[in-house]
This record gives sequence, structure tokens and C-alpha cells, in this order.
Amino acid sequence: MTVLITGSSQGIGKAIALLFLQKGHRVIGMDRQPTGLVHSSYTHYQLDIRNQSQFPELPGIEILINSAGTQNEDDIDINLKALIRITETYGVQEHIRAVLNIGSASGHTGSEFPEYCASKGGVLAYTKNVAMRVAPFGATCNSLDPGGVLTPLNQCVIEDEDLWAQIMEETPLRRWATPEEIAQWAYFLTVTNTFCTGQNIVVDGGESISRKFIWKD
Repeated sequence: MTVLITGSSQGIGKAIALLFLQKGHRVIGMDRQPTGLVHSSYTHYQLDIRNQSQFPELPGIEILINSAGTQNEDDIDINLKALIRITETYGVQEHIRAVLNIGSASGHTGSEFPEYCASKGGVLAYTKNVAMRVAPFGATCNSLDPGGVLTPLNQCVIEDEDLWAQIMEETPLRRWATPEEIAQWAYFLTVTNTFCTGQNIVVDGGESISRKFIWKD
């Protein structure tokens, strides 16, 4: 299948791209950053997803995974508005099989920066809207909502021993997910799954049970 993944240069998006390539799919990536992925079945577009005029013509997208996101940097514009534009351009069309939005456990708990929580909460609601509109095509749309993930975006707290100890106390499984674990969920929800739709799937090691947000000043 042909898979479009935003935010594919690092972290969760890169892990998802690698897994789909390993599984034999054709992957198209979009990111503001250049890519280190070199594969005969991978095509990379370096662009800003906030700028719809940069969107290329990409017919035949069967799976769309919205992984691009930021924290404390135009969160509403990048995490929500740009995700909507990408989805309306490539996801809501007849040959789509699955749309997956990478949300956040914070969209459920509100336990993070205000605009970030608002942006991810919007993603959860928009997911349900898209699910209703792609259902006539036989397609699904869900959000995958991680808690803490070991990505470069989170290095400032991962490397702070005191904060990390506090975070682990608030995480029942006493660890964060790897990007590869989140990628496995993304593959399941878009390829294996054919009936679950309009759902917001929290994968957070139990983080949302305690709902205490800890971060660096």
C-alpha cells in the first residue's frame, strides 16, 4: 500500500516509516527537516505542513498517518490546523483505507501546556468527524494517543535525573514507550484493524491514571 506519513524525519514518525518500509509498503514522508531514510520505496518531501501551497499532488494515498507535531511552538497551527489541512487534502477521498492521527494522552487529561492540550484535544474530536466521513469508503479513522515516548523532543526531561525520577513515580509501568512500540500500534490500527473506528486509543503506560504533569521550568 501507499502510505503518507507526516513528521517522518525523527521520533515516532520515523519509526512508523521504517516499520512500513520493512513490511514492504511504499512510504511518502513529509517533514520540515531533511531525512536520513534511504530506501527504494521511500520518497521524502521537505516542507512546512502549515503551508498548503507546498503540498504536492499525491494521488492514490491509501493510508495517512499524521505524526507531525510540536510542543510550545505554534501548537494549534501545527498540531491541529495543519493536520486538518493534510487530512482534507489526502485523507478524505474514495481510495483511502485508513487515517491515523497521533494525538496525546494530554488531550484526555489536560495535564500539559495549555495550547498543546488544546491542540491535541482538537485532534481527538476531529478524528471522530473524519471517521464518520470516510466510513462510506469502508475506511477507518482513529487517533493513537501516547503518553511519554523516548524521542528527541523529550530529551530535556529524560536527561534530568531529578525530573526523570519524579516522572517515573507518576508512571505505573515505570518507563516510557519507545518510538518502535508506538509504530507497532500505528501499524495495527491502520493495516490489521478494519472495524475499530472513531476511537481515541491511549497508550501511555498508565500515565493518565495519575494525571500529574511534571516538566522542566
